[in-house]
Amino acid sequence: MQSRLKQKLEQQQQQGIDMSPLLDVVFILLIFFIVTTVFVRETGVEVDKPQSISAQQLEQTVILLAITDTGEVFYDGSQIGVAGVRGTLEQLLRTQARPVVIQADKTVATQLLVEVLDEAKLAGAKTVNLATRN
Repeated sequence: MQSRLKQKLEQQQQQGIDMSPLLDVVFILLIFFIVTTVFVRETGVEVDKPQSISAQQLEQTVILLAITDTGEVFYDGSQIGVAGVRGTLEQLLRTQARPVVIQADKTVATQLLVEVLDEAKLAGAKTVNLATRN
């Protein structure tokens, strides 16, 4: 009797949990979340946008410029200034024509906004839009 009990205890100790199916499920979930994640491109600075009643959603492949309340112009987290807008946009628009969206703080002077709009148009942008809040 004791030998049978000993054999059963030894068999139970030799058996373990197979981790392969668990790892497979974890990797499948990881791949699922990577594939379904949407990456949104931002300008890298926080801008208090003005409100608009007629705001519309634009496509994802836009070029985002930001003008802060201190008058700095940013693209992709880097300060480019008004003088750098034309050169930056010319390089970006050379490969593919995309709309340009300007996220201007609501306290930005109109003169600065017009200068950035002019530089974007001179760089070859066919459409230039202003970002607002709904």
